[in-house]
Amino acid sequence: MNLEILLTIVFFILAVSVHEFAHAYIANKLGDPTAKLSGRLTLNPIAHIDLFGTVLIPLFLLISGRFLFGWAKPVPVNFLNLKNPKKDMIKIAVAGPISNILMAFVAFVLLKFIPQNFVIYVGLQGALYLNLALAIFNMIPVFPLDGSKVLIGLLPYHLEVKYMQYERYGTFILLGLVFFGVTSFIFQFFVPVFLIIFSLLTFWF
Repeated sequence: MNLEILLTIVFFILAVSVHEFAHAYIANKLGDPTAKLSGRLTLNPIAHIDLFGTVLIPLFLLISGRFLFGWAKPVPVNFLNLKNPKKDMIKIAVAGPISNILMAFVAFVLLKFIPQNFVIYVGLQGALYLNLALAIFNMIPVFPLDGSKVLIGLLPYHLEVKYMQYERYGTFILLGLVFFGVTSFIFQFFVPVFLIIFSLLTFWF
């Protein structure tokens, strides 16, 4: 295993761990201690591992030479503990992708100050694209991704009930999107948008 692949794996584990920690932290702040009591309010990656999303899918993508991304085990949330369940659900759901966007922005800034011939430069490039991919991927409105929680929070009750009927098929739909390359098309559109925004925010560097 070369150093570049090792750095990619390390940054992937860090990205998904921070992502899930962000969910747990916001949920706890909004009055639901379920994630904390379940041991999920931690940056320890072992607490967040999902067999498909954190191990099998990333391993397949890594072996096949495709861009690495994935997901972790969803953070448990008891919406009965929340003061405003629908609004708070959205806040908890977007916390993960926002954490990835912030990490991507930090990597983007650091890349401006690190020489391109440094090994860490390649690692940070990977971290930049990986975190953007995770943020974008998780906002797809398919169960069990964060985008599905956001959509539930936005939908009126009668549409929410209909949408929830598809929850059991979420993992299969998600695998189909990955293997048939739909997610790649989504990344190709949104990643450049974020890079343009980052460039505008740091134009004085």
